[in-house]
Amino acid sequence: MNSEPAIEVEDLVKVYGDRRVLKGISFQVWKNEVFGLLGENGAGKTTTLEIIEGLRTATSGSTRVLGMDSQNDLDRIKDRIGVQLQSSAYFEHLTLEEILDLFRSFYGKGLEPHELLSMVGMEDFRRMRVSQLSGGLKQRFSIVAALVNDPEVVFLDEPTTGLDPVARRNLWELVRSIKEQGKTVILTSHYLEEVEALCERVAIIKEGEILALDTVASLVLRQENPVRLDFLPGQELSGEVLSRLSSLGTLKESHGKAGEYVLFLKDLVALKAALRELEPLELNRIAVSTANLEDVFVRLTGSRMTGEEEGLAWRVV
Repeated sequence: MNSEPAIEVEDLVKVYGDRRVLKGISFQVWKNEVFGLLGENGAGKTTTLEIIEGLRTATSGSTRVLGMDSQNDLDRIKDRIGVQLQSSAYFEHLTLEEILDLFRSFYGKGLEPHELLSMVGMEDFRRMRVSQLSGGLKQRFSIVAALVNDPEVVFLDEPTTGLDPVARRNLWELVRSIKEQGKTVILTSHYLEEVEALCERVAIIKEGEILALDTVASLVLRQENPVRLDFLPGQELSGEVLSRLSSLGTLKESHGKAGEYVLFLKDLVALKAALRELEPLELNRIAVSTANLEDVFVRLTGSRMTGEEEGLAWRVV
């Protein structure tokens, strides 16, 4: 990974009235990196992006993009960044091709509409209007519109919110293709699966504070019990069995998957002991893996994501 920063955020604070939306956050995004801000709605993700993009002013602190100050050098920055917002309004009487031509005229350089639309397989839609597109195609077009000036840094604010799983994964492929072109991508999301799939590093943010920042793998392995054992017993477990399993690690029951348990363990020694306990039982399912980003998020924040694809609600046994 390129060690030169594309984005630098230092001690960023944003206050609205008596509410501190951002509480002095700092981080860097490296060039040609996909970086994620993960958090629930209202955590401060969008506010952070909009200050970096120069759309809002900070109460204090600083943000730099490609070495330039977001507030003082905004005219120079805007030619080198692309911004996809949570909600975008387009000229309803123009076709997709005409919209992209118009946007391209705002910059000194840019990509041709046919080139942009071909990136996402939308050449056949060039004469259609945005109102005629499905939700997935609208989101795809909003990202394409953010690439019209061939930017070096691309900002994506919850790019797949409201999409069905198939449309969401199509957007993931587009984000990967943007990175393959050598661009830097910073995105916000409240979908854990999305961040795991796309981001090289992630910052977990809650109520305007960054609780952790690292690669997903490093965040998981820093957990006290990083080994995960999922199992679905064929019969109700006795209190004695539950007690013995709980003594080996942290045992939890899934509300989202009836009757299923998850046991978090410290190491392979504990895993072997757990497997010996389970061996005489009738099991309908068993799986061993490392913990995941949801486990990290729950541990750090005390809550779980509410996105439609996050399927497990936990209670301690």
